[in-house]
Amino acid sequence: MTDIGVMVPRDLAAEGFIQYVRRAEELGFAEVWVVEDCFFRGGFTQAAVALAVTERIRVGIGILPAVLRNPALTAMEAATLAQLYPGRPVLGVGHGMPGWMRQVGAYPASPLGALGEHLRTVRALLRGETVRDERLDAVTLDLPVPVVPPVLAGVRGPKSLALSGREADGTILAEPVTPEYLAAARGHIGARAVAEGHRVVAYNVAAVDDDPQVARAAVRPALEWIGEPDWAPHISPLPFAAEFARLREESADRTEFAARLPGEWVDQLAVTGTPGQARERIAALHAAGAGSVVLMPAGPDPLVALEGLGRVL
Repeated sequence: MTDIGVMVPRDLAAEGFIQYVRRAEELGFAEVWVVEDCFFRGGFTQAAVALAVTERIRVGIGILPAVLRNPALTAMEAATLAQLYPGRPVLGVGHGMPGWMRQVGAYPASPLGALGEHLRTVRALLRGETVRDERLDAVTLDLPVPVVPPVLAGVRGPKSLALSGREADGTILAEPVTPEYLAAARGHIGARAVAEGHRVVAYNVAAVDDDPQVARAAVRPALEWIGEPDWAPHISPLPFAAEFARLREESADRTEFAARLPGEWVDQLAVTGTPGQARERIAALHAAGAGSVVLMPAGPDPLVALEGLGRVL
C-alpha cells in the first residue's frame, strides 16, 4: 500500500495548527504536508513546529518557491530540520505561482534554469559537498546532516517534469492527480529516474462520508480552479478532456463550472466517497506509480474533515 499523507490547510487558524498535526499522527498518517502559498505562512516555520510537536510522522514542505531564497539559505534551513529530526523532513521546491512571483519582484528570466540551479545546489550542499558556481563561492555546510532529506520538485509541465527527473529525488504533483496524469507525468520524468526510485507524491482534494453524495458535495468547491487553462496538463490525458473543456467554456464562472461537473468526473478528480471507495482510489493511484497520496481535506471544518479522512487508514 502506498503511503497516505494529509495536508495542513493553508488558512487553518493558528490555534488549530498543533492540534491538527498531532491528530494526523495519532490517526496513523505517514506524512503531514505544509504549504508555502503567498501570502499565508512560511514553509520552514510550519515544518519546524510540526516536527517539534510530533514524534514519528514525516513532515513535508510543498512547496518552496526556488526564486524567493538563496539556495545556500534553503540548504541551511533544511539541514537544521534534518539535524534536529533525522529522517523526518521532506523538502519540496518549485517555480512558485508566476503571478505571486511577479508580485514580489522575483520572477526569473528563466524559471526552468532557476529551479534547476536551486535543486542542484541544495542537494549538493545537503550531501556535504562544496559548491562553487556563479552564485556561491566555495560554500559548504559546517554541520553534517545525519540523514539527507529528500528534495522533491513541485512541478507540472513536461519540461519541468523532465528537469525533476534529472535534478530531484522525487516529484510533487499538484491536484488533481489521476492515474492517467500520473502515467503521463512519469513518462516525462523519465524511465531512468523512475527505475532509480524517483518518488512521486500525488496531491488530491479529498472528502470521506458514508454517503458518497455528501462527500462529492464537500469537494466540489475545491475543484473550481481546475477549470483554468493552467491546469491543462492534469486534464489533457483524461478520456473526457474535450468534454471538460467545453463545460469550462460554457460555464459563466468557476462556481457554475464546479456545480455542473458530472458526479463521475468528480470521482476521478478527487479522492471521495465512502471509506472503501476512497481506499480503492488511493490503491489505483498507487498502482499508477504514486509513492505517496496526500489528501487535502475539503469542507468547512478542517479538523472534522481530518477525522473523516482518517477512516481510510
